[in-house]
Amino acid sequence: MRILPFAYLTAGLVSIFFTILFAISVGVVDIPLAEVIALLGEHSGMLKGMTISSAHHDILWELRLPRVLLAGFAGAGLSLCGMVMQALVQNPLAEPYILGVASGASLGAVAVILLGGTAFLAGIGVPLGAFIGAVAATGFVLALAGKERSASAVRLILAGAVVSALFSALANLVVYLANDAEGMRSAAFWTMGSLAGARWDSLWLPGIAVLVGAVFFALRLRELNAMLLGEETAVTLGVDLIGARRRYLALTALLTGIIVSVCGIFGFVGLIIPHAVRAVVGSDHRRVLPGVLIVGAIFLILADVLCRVLLPSGDLPIGILTALVGAPLFMRLLFRTENGLGR
Repeated sequence: MRILPFAYLTAGLVSIFFTILFAISVGVVDIPLAEVIALLGEHSGMLKGMTISSAHHDILWELRLPRVLLAGFAGAGLSLCGMVMQALVQNPLAEPYILGVASGASLGAVAVILLGGTAFLAGIGVPLGAFIGAVAATGFVLALAGKERSASAVRLILAGAVVSALFSALANLVVYLANDAEGMRSAAFWTMGSLAGARWDSLWLPGIAVLVGAVFFALRLRELNAMLLGEETAVTLGVDLIGARRRYLALTALLTGIIVSVCGIFGFVGLIIPHAVRAVVGSDHRRVLPGVLIVGAIFLILADVLCRVLLPSGDLPIGILTALVGAPLFMRLLFRTENGLGR
């Protein structure tokens, strides 16, 4: 069934808007939807004269809204990266962490948390340490994969597996050698992912990164469609496969590194969302790209709502929830589709 582009996008944007309204009204303290609308109207200048208590204003504006927006950016960005990865390597199991980004970010964050007094990492903070680790891991993978035509999809995947194992071992070594129980607990919580630290000043970087990534790949949908057909077909259609693959992998790794540096590590979003969208709209990236952005944002926003309300004692790490939800969904998709990249 073909879906008209305008109706498709309109329905998606309306869904995101109402998901955001729902997400910021629900929590340990439930806030009426009327106050949520009053808050948004007040700050946008569209509605005047509607009252909202100062306590509710602080909860909504300072805590929940930044967290919900960060969840939306992270879900959209990881889903976009997963879609691109699966097209580049023609592998339905590809996801944003395939180049060792997660293990590199984990090493950087753990090193900052547990070895904060070292000359190189002191004072730069967990997000910057995680980002440096993610970029280092990606650069290592691309260097191992080589610059010649031997830098095939299989070679990239194998290089990513090797670098992931190496950086994970180094992170475990840092944890083993450190004698800091509180730091180890903080490192473990970060590696499970959390949006609890979201603030307005932490939104601009992932927001800009996701916007730039979405525009960049929206202008290259033809190449992504060609790559889905296989390496030989893509080359026949005039795609500079090796150069495009390295550029796209570097950009997706950079975007993933930015998201991970702010939110920590959580899996399955970039793996299952592209599959789910392709199962509904087909494999044409002209429909898949807006779909993964919209569905990925909604999925992670709702997942974060559950993390906030499931445990009365505090937040559940979002990585645990995405794995508990994502694993069964992926198994269902795996056995229902003939081909992980669409028919």
